[in-house]
Amino acid sequence: TEAITSSLTSLFQSSGPIPFLPSLALNFLLFFTLRPKLMTMLTPEGFAHSLALGTMLWTTLGWRGWTVCVLYLFLGQAVTKVGFEEKTKLGIAEGRGGRRGPENVWGSAFTGVLCAAAASQGSEFLGLSSNVWLLGYVASLATKLADTFASEIGKAHGKTTFLITSLKPVPRGTEGAISLEGTVASVIGGFLLSIYAYGVVGLVPTLEGVGVATFAAFGGTMIESLIGATLQEKEGFDWM
Repeated sequence: TEAITSSLTSLFQSSGPIPFLPSLALNFLLFFTLRPKLMTMLTPEGFAHSLALGTMLWTTLGWRGWTVCVLYLFLGQAVTKVGFEEKTKLGIAEGRGGRRGPENVWGSAFTGVLCAAAASQGSEFLGLSSNVWLLGYVASLATKLADTFASEIGKAHGKTTFLITSLKPVPRGTEGAISLEGTVASVIGGFLLSIYAYGVVGLVPTLEGVGVATFAAFGGTMIESLIGATLQEKEGFDWM
């Protein structure tokens, strides 16, 4: 009984690495309890990979880092569904009904996982404090959420869309296109995740950190648009 109590207590400690097996067991319980809802958001392969991701995050950052990623998933899915019928008619909606597969899971979270692993190594790792690695974790997910907000709101409600490289008007859904509505949405998306990490779970210790993560998310979104306009859909860059 004492061992079970100790394992349960360790699962919800506020800092330091969490034992792997209890983290895996808890994630199994949570994922399969929420499976009906999650399967509307993930492909079967995406579900399995998300379970692995969730276990990694709980093991390295505990419940606080885990919930930041879960919030990212739910907000990203919610904004993907905005104007989904119209986007489908225009042929610019996300494939598979907006459900995420393994490539989406790791494309969104791989950098975050590396930052989470670094943050769990102690007060300092590779010359950077754990707070910097935690900020990197939050900023990486905030950037992906900001990009999703920009893309999905821009496709659904963008009145005028411009190519970021030339500012020439282009149809909604064009790679590298930006709009006022999508740009504002990107800032909101990045801020929402950052302020949650600060105000709710305390993963980001200062408001300055919120500002850094939000600005990084906005900058990352602009860079993604620039890459989309210059490289994506061009020969040799199909993997992007």
